Amino acid sequence: MVAPKKSLGQNFLRDENIARKIVEHLGLQRDDIVVEIGPGQGALTKHLIATGAEAIAVEIDERAVAMLKETFGSTIAIISSDVLVVDLGELREKYGRPLHVVGNIPYYITSDILFWLFEHRRNVTDATIMVQLEVARRLTASPGTKDYGILSVFCQFYAKPKFLFRVSSNCFYPKPSVESAVVRLDFPREIPPIDDRLFRTVVRGTFGKRRKTLFNGLRFLGFEEQDLKKVEYDLAKRPEELSLHDFLALVRRLEPYTNEKVLSTFST
Repeated sequence: MVAPKKSLGQNFLRDENIARKIVEHLGLQRDDIVVEIGPGQGALTKHLIATGAEAIAVEIDERAVAMLKETFGSTIAIISSDVLVVDLGELREKYGRPLHVVGNIPYYITSDILFWLFEHRRNVTDATIMVQLEVARRLTASPGTKDYGILSVFCQFYAKPKFLFRVSSNCFYPKPSVESAVVRLDFPREIPPIDDRLFRTVVRGTFGKRRKTLFNGLRFLGFEEQDLKKVEYDLAKRPEELSLHDFLALVRRLEPYTNEKVLSTFST
């Protein structure tokens, strides 16, 4: 067996019932293509193969790659790589249909993997992932709650998140210091038409000044005060009060007053 490597954030799933439950939630059919992120010791992998779907494992740990090849042989395709450089568009083109994604996500790169999924959303029908409980709550949070923030708005813009179930820290080796949860992200074929760069900038900028009003947060981003006074929106509100629909409405009203200074506040 492969020993967990701390530098890779490895906490291997050891509970068979949880592994089986995750795969059941995928609802895979025989002709489906499923991409597993970081299979490690293969706790999920064997259940994925048992569904009859075509499984692709993406694993950065060469020790785990060798073990997976020895254990599963030709029943699974293995990509030895950092998942963040894998092009899901190329995989979709190769296999001729959209992908399902599953994985027990290392805590330290959760945000990176989520945004990688958002960028590849046109190639993925859904993702069922295990994350830190706190992150799962943030992904599915409603406006006005303490967990609602940047990640909530972005996730609910690019996907339809659903909290599936909690997972005890006792189900892993080594045992992490926090609880986990499994969430499912369903990616719609289309997202609302919006200036994506401006949308990301406004959400990040206003939540960066969470206790401030929208007016103050937008001034920080570089919008001119006289322009903000022309915007037909209640800028006395705070960002945590706004739903995704509200943010989209706000961004559309801000478009005529946007300048390069605003858009260059954040790199993406």
